[in-house]
Amino acid sequence: MAVMAPILVVVLSWSSSQTEVWQHLIATQLGSLLFNTLLLLAGVGLLVSILGIGLAWFTVMCEFPGRAWFEWLLMLPMAVPAYVMAFVILGVFDFGGPLQSFLRLQFGQQYGSMDVRNAATVIVVFALVLYPYVYMLARSAFLSQSSDTTEAARVLGCNPWQAFYRVALPMARPAIVAGVSLAMMETLADFGTVAVFNYDTFTTAIYKAWFGFFNIQAAAQLASILLLFVALTLFAERRSRGGRRFVQGSRLQHRYRFPVAPVKAWAMTVACSSVLAVAFVLPVLQLMLWAIDEGAVQLNTRFFELVQHTVILAGLAALITVFLALVLAFNRRQVKRGGFFNMAQLGYALPGSVLAVGIMLSFTFIDNQVFIPLQRVLGMSPVPILVGSIATLLAAYWIRFLAVATGPLESSLERIRPSLPEAARTLGANGGELVRRIYLPMLRPGLLTAMVLVFVDVMKEMPATLLLRPYGWDTLAVRIYEMTAEGQWQLAALPALALVAAGLIPVIISIRRSSH
Repeated sequence: MAVMAPILVVVLSWSSSQTEVWQHLIATQLGSLLFNTLLLLAGVGLLVSILGIGLAWFTVMCEFPGRAWFEWLLMLPMAVPAYVMAFVILGVFDFGGPLQSFLRLQFGQQYGSMDVRNAATVIVVFALVLYPYVYMLARSAFLSQSSDTTEAARVLGCNPWQAFYRVALPMARPAIVAGVSLAMMETLADFGTVAVFNYDTFTTAIYKAWFGFFNIQAAAQLASILLLFVALTLFAERRSRGGRRFVQGSRLQHRYRFPVAPVKAWAMTVACSSVLAVAFVLPVLQLMLWAIDEGAVQLNTRFFELVQHTVILAGLAALITVFLALVLAFNRRQVKRGGFFNMAQLGYALPGSVLAVGIMLSFTFIDNQVFIPLQRVLGMSPVPILVGSIATLLAAYWIRFLAVATGPLESSLERIRPSLPEAARTLGANGGELVRRIYLPMLRPGLLTAMVLVFVDVMKEMPATLLLRPYGWDTLAVRIYEMTAEGQWQLAALPALALVAAGLIPVIISIRRSSH
């Protein structure tokens, strides 16, 4: 119910009339907001599909120089938040950046006047950091396919391209669609990237309505439209499966790789190297250069205060989220029903801005109807208890990332045979001893993974933190937004490097899992 409450509050916001705001939006921005959002979704969906599927096919089905290294190196861009990639691209390729300045100096003014603040650049930025969703799922699907099916297609006269298009790709379709859907939902949820490029979408409109017009009801109504986009994306993902079944092997079966001509093999190496260089090596190197230039200025009390706030919020959110996920996982194991469990997964599909609006309205209602009247009865000065508190922010975190924690925990629980706790009960163990001596030791890897994943996701979360943080509780993500909003890329480099370093932890976990 806690997950559904913000959704219901956002939907019910239409009961309040905001005629003047909507007249202004319709006259000035609404059409461009719809067009920009749809263009962004279509462009990101297409580009992550091309990059993710193509790179997965290369590394699984073809033999070329460096293939074994690229299999895991191509996952590294997941560690770079999209809003970090955005300001690095602007800092390097914008009119005042080193690239265009060099072109103007060497070849004349006409060669250094490109405008990179456009929809195409925004789409490329998102695709570079989100293609690993498709890459990992497509790679896993290709690995699960038996070599016999591909060989049968070759025997029947198909060349490698035809075997890929007519056999391997249709069998991998559910995994690919799931990866593309994840990338599109992350695009919808993003605020920092589009804000850096001044590319107006519904997330930026929600922020402007809240902090520009100081009208949270209008922000909620805009959030409901963004929620509709999310619902349509999820519906399209479910609908694409239809009633069809896609049967593959249950474990990694692929062994045979197509021989590739030397020229094509080196072309694959160049393609993989280029994607990796632009999506990971370039931003990390540029951030390091900026951080070195401004390191003495940045490493001050303020920076360590930001780190402290970020770690405290992420740690508390991880503890709460993993505890709730553990309760849900145990409940599902005992009751054998997935209703509440499946409902809890919806939070991850909610953009942080939508969640922030819903939680703010919900907690405002509770304050006005419960805590403030109670304070008056007790003779106390009426002040909001929930709104503007850390509790509000933590609620947003655990609702949004509960699904992230339940995955590793549910997987770990499934590995515990029912006979083990039954044997412990037979030997006289009570419920507490059962949890302490059986479940917790066997769940330790899943618990650790869930904690790390939630911790890092909370560190990188920008929209909910930006909208709900208590006064004085800025984090590294908020600092990056403030600096990039003023065009001070160098001052945003050190906080960004800290987030990239933290983001490498779940990527390494994913690499270790995929290696097995």
